[in-house]
Parts: sequence; C-alpha cells; structure tokens
Amino acid sequence: MGRRLTATNADAEESLDQPKTAKNQSKAVEAPQEAGLEMKRDREKRTNRHQSATAQTPVTSSTWTIENSEELYRINGWGEPYFSINAAGHVTVSPQGDRGGSLDLYELVNSLKLRNLNLPLLIRFSDILEDRIERLNAAFAKAIARYNYEGAYRGVFPVKCNQQRHLVESLVKFGKPYQFGLEAGSKPELMIALANLKTPGALLICNGYKDREYVEMAILAQQLGKIAIIVLEQIEEVPMVIAASRKLGISPVVGVRVKLSSKGIGRWGTSAGDRAKFGLTIPEILQTVDMLREADLLDSLQLLHYHIGSQISAISVVKDAIREASQVYVELAKLGAGMRYLDVGGGLGVDYDGSKTNFYASKNYNVQNYANDIVAEVKEACVERGIPMPTLISESGRAIASHQSVLVFNILSTSDVPTGAPEPVREEEHLIIRNLWETYDSLTMDNYQEAYHDAAQFKEEAVSLFNFGYVSLTERARAERLFWACCQKILEIARQQDYVPDDLEDLEKIMASIYYINLSVFQSAPDSWAIDQLFPIMPIHRLDEEPTKRATLADLTCDSDGKIDQFIDLRDVKHVLELHPLHADQPYYLAMFLGGAYQEIMGNLHNLFGDTNAVHITLTPNKGYQIDHVVKGDTMTEVLGYVQYDSEDLVESIRQQTEQALQEKRISLQDSQLLLQNYERSLSRYTYLSS
Repeated sequence: MGRRLTATNADAEESLDQPKTAKNQSKAVEAPQEAGLEMKRDREKRTNRHQSATAQTPVTSSTWTIENSEELYRINGWGEPYFSINAAGHVTVSPQGDRGGSLDLYELVNSLKLRNLNLPLLIRFSDILEDRIERLNAAFAKAIARYNYEGAYRGVFPVKCNQQRHLVESLVKFGKPYQFGLEAGSKPELMIALANLKTPGALLICNGYKDREYVEMAILAQQLGKIAIIVLEQIEEVPMVIAASRKLGISPVVGVRVKLSSKGIGRWGTSAGDRAKFGLTIPEILQTVDMLREADLLDSLQLLHYHIGSQISAISVVKDAIREASQVYVELAKLGAGMRYLDVGGGLGVDYDGSKTNFYASKNYNVQNYANDIVAEVKEACVERGIPMPTLISESGRAIASHQSVLVFNILSTSDVPTGAPEPVREEEHLIIRNLWETYDSLTMDNYQEAYHDAAQFKEEAVSLFNFGYVSLTERARAERLFWACCQKILEIARQQDYVPDDLEDLEKIMASIYYINLSVFQSAPDSWAIDQLFPIMPIHRLDEEPTKRATLADLTCDSDGKIDQFIDLRDVKHVLELHPLHADQPYYLAMFLGGAYQEIMGNLHNLFGDTNAVHITLTPNKGYQIDHVVKGDTMTEVLGYVQYDSEDLVESIRQQTEQALQEKRISLQDSQLLLQNYERSLSRYTYLSS
C-alpha cells in the first residue's frame, strides 16, 4: 500500500518564508521518485478500510454537527477558501475566497430553479476564476521579489481546459492587469485566442500540430499587435516556419518544446521522456538551431517550453524538471539564440481529496512552493552562466479553472438491499432456510467472520436447489432476505472493529444503496469514468444531520459504467459515499466540485444526454449576486440534430403512424393526439428528467 508523502511544517515554512538557492531547495518538501510510483497503490491488499474509520468514535444522529460533516466530506481540505458549511447545514460558496461574501448554495439552487433552470445545473462562479488568477500571479510576484529575480512572469491559460466562450472571455478580462495570455493547442483554439486576446503585452503560445495556414496566421498576428510564439514540436515544422517567414517577409517568434529526461508522475507521467508524444529531443533541438541559423532566423528562437504532465502531485518532479530545463535554456542562449522566455508548461496540481500528499488526487505543495522552486532554480542557472533571466511562463489550466464550477444534481430514487429484521423460521420450513436463520440468530462479535462464510454458502446452496427445482420461488426469496439480514448484522459488527478482515473488505460496497442521479457521468464527469479521476462529491444540505446511508451513484444512461463508486477519503479511495435517507416530500441535492477543467468539453452524448444548463454568477457589492449569463442545456431536438435527425421529419413520421392506427381502429383520436402532443413537447425540452 503506497504511502502519501506530505510536506512537513518545517519544510512548508522554509518554502514560503525563507529565501533559498536552487542547491539547498532540494531539501524542502522532497518526495523520492520511488514514492511517486508507490502512489499507484495495490487496492487489493488494503486491510484497513474507511468503513471502520468513523466507527471508532461513534456519533449518533442526535449529536451530529456540521463539524462532523466537515470532517466526513473533507470540505476544509479541498474546499478552502471557497467552500464551507454554514450553521443551517448548507454548503456555502465564497467566490472571492477570504476577501468577500458568501452564498448559500442550497438557497441559490432553489432560486435558480424558480427561474426555470432545472437540474442538473452547472454553476460557474466568475469571481473564483478571477481569484485563482490573482493568487497565481501573486505567488510568482512574491517569489520574484524574494529572490531578486530580474525577469517577469506572464501566465497563459491553455484553452483546451475549457473552451466555453463566456469562460474564456472572463479569463481575458480578469487577466488584463497581469498581461495574462492564452495557449492554443489546435487550429480551432487558435481561432478563439486570436479573436479574444486583445491585452497589450499578453502572450499567445501556439502549440499543437500545425499546418501552413496555422503558421501563417500566427506570424501575421504580430501585425495586430499580438505576441504570438510558435512552439516547434516536430522537426518537420522548422522548414514550414522558415518558408512562411520568407513568404510573408516577417520574422517569426518561435520556441522549441524539449523532451526532458526528467520523469513525470501519475496518469500523465509519460508526457515527458524520450518517447513523449510532443517535443524535440536534444539532437533535434541542435538541428533546429542549425536550420534557423542557416536561414538567418536564430534570433527568432526566443522560447524554451517543456511539459511533464498534468496534475503533478509531488514537488520533487517539478524541481527535477525545472533544473534540467534551466540548463537547456542557458545552453541555447550560449549558442546564440535570442532566448527571452522559459515556459514551464502545465502540471500545477489540484488537491481533489484535501490530503496535501503526493497521492494522485492531491499534491504535497502549494502554489507558493511551486513558484518559489521555479524562480530560484532558473535564477541560479542563469547567474552561474551569466545569462539574462527569462520571462517565466506557466500554462496552469487545471489550477485556474477547476474550482470555478459546481455541478448540482438531484437524486431520483434509491435501490436498497432488504435489511429488515427477518421473521423467525418455522420448523416445517426448508432446511436451508433454517440454517440461514440459525446463522443469523447466533451471530456475535466472536463469530461474525465465520458466520459470513456460512451465510454465503447457504445462499449459494439455495440458488442451486432452486435451479434444480427443489426450492420454490417463495423459499428462495425467503433465503435471500435472511442472507441480507445476516450481512447487515455482520457489517454493523465489522464497523466497530479497528481491523476489517480481507474477506469482508467489500461488504460495505455490497450492502450499499444505489442512489440514482439525474445526470450522465459520460457527459458531465467523463474523467471519473475514463481514468478514475476523483472529484469531491457531497450533499449541499442536511449537513447538520447524520448521513446514515452508504451508497454508490448510478446515472441515467443505460450503461453499467454509468456510475460513480470511488470517492475521496483521507486514507485512500473509498467505494461508498455517506448520504442521507430520502424524504418523500423533499428533493435531495448533491454537488460535484472542482470539475471546471476538461469535464465540460470532453463529455459525450452517450444515450443522447446533452449539455446541462449552466449559469454564470458574480457577487454584487450588497452581498447578493447577479446572473451574468444563462446557457441553456441541450434540448432533445438539438441532440437529435447532432446525429442527423430532423425533428419535423420525426413528428411527421409519428403523425402518419397515428393516422394509420386510427384507420385500423387501434388507437382512439384522443389518445393519438395525446401521443403527438407529448412527442412534440418532449422535442423542445431538456434531455434530463424533470426535477
């Protein structure tokens, strides 16, 4: 079982408050490379599960407090400074962090529903986006001042993280005071960036695969006053850039992306290394220098770029990469290139589980640690070689965009294992039923593990006897109820133990309820399905009540993968989520947090569930809020159009079928009109269920 590495208090204090050189900085918050591999923990060998964690200090419903909910859902870990719980037991949102007011999320959702914005609902808090940009720039400004760094910092947002128009426009607006730019990884994203980025001095980083048209647009953008830097990622792009420069009579600004030997970590660890998808090897970079020199364009080579992966959880990986890249940078400057910029790429992590460790869903450093280590290392390399210090660039998309959106959805229904106390058996009942009753009745803390195996065996025998016709359907149902009653009793005992035996470790999940959510995982949380990404998920109300149910979440799609059964936990990943019982007359709302990067654009139309409703919220000076934008979710007509169906043709087909059925007296006129009305009305409505 892999251990999570945390930064000690002493290390954190050094990184935040004391200047250090690149040579001694390696002593701070260092995680060995082996630990990065350890975090791929062998889940099958885990012995101490979350199901026993809360049982050691029992809390009853009458004594449950919001502090218990804070600890259970770890909101103070992953949510600070934006999310917390108020005295009413509702999640609150502080879009300006600790510098502004807060909103009651439950009340906000109810207010938005009155505006005919049905769930699921994506709420984007523009103030959080602004706050994230401010914090990132402040961290680099502080590091630059602390180390007397002679260069500057110019961040860029990678458009691929979230291409939604209102979000990109907000980013450009909020980034103006910092000359914050954009990064394009494709020709369509270049179209977005060229049209939206109008900030003087802001950088436009042009990454990704390129053709002649892409390169020419990037070069011509200079005549619009833009600083567009073409990053060479393949050796074949070099002659293309040289040819475009000669054709247009304009010297380009180019960079090279280097394949570092420093290893990444986690899911995106292969983004670096000799066999990475993008970038040039060291011999190819030297070949590029020769080609540019021969074309009299070596002064155009001004940027070095590298990328070691997304969601870097260990600060040691950041340090290793910047140390190597700094040496490449100064060597290029020594070769005569007109070096001015060093782009450290993405990778700045998000603490999804709030543990502050090197676990893949966390990070063992903060933004200030990150900025300090980059600034200190680059300065030392430049000073040692007498090279001017470059403008530092980062492409921190996940760290900027993740926090700003909250996805709220409702529970439709539940499926529960029958766990009520069984009726005593009668002497005339089948032996297998009497055996199960005896197992249930004699269950104690001393024999609960043995009893579990006995109950499982008796259940299997009951199924086998049923298959051969020796047990009736009623008797089989009776046997299954007794088996589940045994499991419930065993689970209650297991929860009181400090140690859960291996053969019982899956019992919590087996006994869990299924909560059916008004959502498509494939559309709204694709990384949860595709790569087991963890996102904080919790109720947004009733947090002053004890959540007595253990559940997994199942979505609306007709797909067995349409579920969420991995949730954040301090120790590890837990496979059930603590939730409240449903009340027949009250809605029950959950929310997924920190999903503002990648999820919206990577979602797909599985079962034709479309985009959700979305709203953009900002705080007002009177401690209220205003709705800046409403983006209505897809209607059924729209998603059917994506797969080439015409709604008018569909309606006409149904009309013809109803006319035929009327003639053949298979349907009444009233029913035929009801069918047509429902069909036409549905085409104009939300793809999700009414809430």
